[in-house]
Amino acid sequence: MTTTINDLPDVILSNIIAAVSDIRTRNSASLVSHKWLLLDRSTRTSLILRGNARDLHMLPSCFRSVTHLDLSLLSPWGHPLLSSVTDPALFARLLSQSFPNVQSLIIYSRNPNAIELLASQWPTLRKIKLVRWHQRPQQQVYGADLTPVFDNCTQIDYIDLSNFYCWTDDIPAALRCYPLIASKLTLLNLLNSSFPEGFKSQEVGEITKFCPNLKEFMIVCMFDPRYPGFVGDETLVLISVNCPKLSVLHLADPLALANARADPDTQGFSTDDASITVATLIEMFSGLPLLEELVFDICNNVRDCGPALEILNSKCPKIKRLKLGNFHGISMPIESKLDGVALCQRIESLSIRNVADLNDMGLIAIARGCSKLVKFEVQGCKNITVHGMRTFVCLLKRTLVDVKISCCKNLGAKSSLKALGPIQDRIQRLHIDCVFDDSDEDEIEIDCNYDDELGHKRKKLKLDIDLNDLSNGFQQKPWEKLEHLSLWFSVGELLTPLLSLGLEDCPNLEEIFIKVEGDCRDFAKPQPSEFGLSYLAIYPKLVKMQLDCGETIGYAHTAPSGRLDLSVWERFYLYGIGNLGLIELDYWPPQDKDVNQRSLSLPAAGLLQECVALRKLFIHGTAHEHFLNFLLRIPNLRDVQVREDYYPAPENDMSTEMRADSCSRFEDALNRRHIED
Repeated sequence: MTTTINDLPDVILSNIIAAVSDIRTRNSASLVSHKWLLLDRSTRTSLILRGNARDLHMLPSCFRSVTHLDLSLLSPWGHPLLSSVTDPALFARLLSQSFPNVQSLIIYSRNPNAIELLASQWPTLRKIKLVRWHQRPQQQVYGADLTPVFDNCTQIDYIDLSNFYCWTDDIPAALRCYPLIASKLTLLNLLNSSFPEGFKSQEVGEITKFCPNLKEFMIVCMFDPRYPGFVGDETLVLISVNCPKLSVLHLADPLALANARADPDTQGFSTDDASITVATLIEMFSGLPLLEELVFDICNNVRDCGPALEILNSKCPKIKRLKLGNFHGISMPIESKLDGVALCQRIESLSIRNVADLNDMGLIAIARGCSKLVKFEVQGCKNITVHGMRTFVCLLKRTLVDVKISCCKNLGAKSSLKALGPIQDRIQRLHIDCVFDDSDEDEIEIDCNYDDELGHKRKKLKLDIDLNDLSNGFQQKPWEKLEHLSLWFSVGELLTPLLSLGLEDCPNLEEIFIKVEGDCRDFAKPQPSEFGLSYLAIYPKLVKMQLDCGETIGYAHTAPSGRLDLSVWERFYLYGIGNLGLIELDYWPPQDKDVNQRSLSLPAAGLLQECVALRKLFIHGTAHEHFLNFLLRIPNLRDVQVREDYYPAPENDMSTEMRADSCSRFEDALNRRHIED
């Protein structure tokens, strides 16, 4: 008699199925038998609801163990959640009965009404994330969006507003009115790109005073000393004094959060220095002994910060993840002696941006000292070259699997790929800028005499490599473990040159992210006629793509004589996408910022319908109902969303691109089709 997995006791089998985290795998497991179906339903703890809120008869009632519920993707997306429901109170009641154990909730909150109804249904709620890309109601009182949460959910300890368009005045006002609840918060995420100036010094001081038990604190601040209320020495010390239990601290400038690219030809120093001294950083780090993750991403210079980073290593023994922007002097080895960030031996993830004085020797020192690095990101560092980067990855080839090289003047696409040769068979995630040049030198010669990290033993390192020989053999080696590839392009650049540099053999590549930036109004017409997506068909396992043209600026409607509108550029970038076997696609159409419009064009809709294998399509913009009907010709498409997720989302919901009835009719037509699985 054959023994099968079904012979296991139900308790053990239930634990096995509960341990499966991949959603599609769980869905497949639930089709094995009725028993497995029941076990899957009873063990799911996380669920993202899709579909239209008006279709109450489709609300599932079999997921009784769900503790994390995401309602932010209900359609029509971006509209008030209860606007299409006849009886909002009944809808809220049915949700609470279907999911009685919810502890964590995500919801698109266009106005406080939905929160007022839903928060009362789950009084034991502990985590909440609010999402809103539309304008905040002008007449709304300060803190009105959070008031229903604090009124009904007294055990709340996790608030995420990173994608919630509000005013900085709303946060202190809400915390001030509920000091007891504020004192219980352990996570507060205010790292929101919708704040054009960030939080001022006084507001940061108030927030940290109200929330002394925070363990994770993320906030966008104004560090520019030219503006009143800037964050400087006093505020940084106040953070460590008011919140000594922090294990995660993210402080970012609004411009840094916008991820604006620096000019590769600049020296890397900003115009003004931040009002932050090394002595203050030392005092701040000394007051945060539990710190594990630090992000200090600002756009003003912090000079000679090496001694402060040495104190970070000694006073914060748990530090593992570090990101620094515009911090200079992080590694300045003298006679090859390690200093600064190179002494942070325990960090596993390091990201540095706009470090003007970092050169090859400093980079090599970081590799020698930070020998546990798994992830490394470098952006806007003008003085590092292929020589230093290759030596860096050589020293870390046993651990490094995630690399991002961006906006470095001496590291174009060709140079970056050559530098990563030593870990070509290990790397799993990679980002490079597709800047193509022929400036690589023919030979690498680096002599480094140095003491090891403990200063005990003298060593010598020498690399003598012929890059011509390297490039000949480089294309023959596969990128065996590469699963995620991220690429940046300037407007008008082509994808095809990249594949000739050695990236054609990626047998396990599953996901690719392509970002295009620039002003296409500077071009008369794209040359040649296609970007080159069809060439990605050489990757046998490629099933997911993010194509982000959201920062490609052009004319949406009427272009002046001799200029092209955005539909021509959409055709240029999407041509050939039907040749790929994509299952999931996220697409950001180009935009016209002058009229705040990012909309799918007719050529784009026609090209997207050629993706016959697609199951999931997110369009991060708007689309006419007529163009959406093109997508009905994709046989297996089952999950489509049109999302205005850019600040501020257009308010005129009566236009044909955003009308709720248009989206609903398209969804009805999508659901009427027969899909095999």
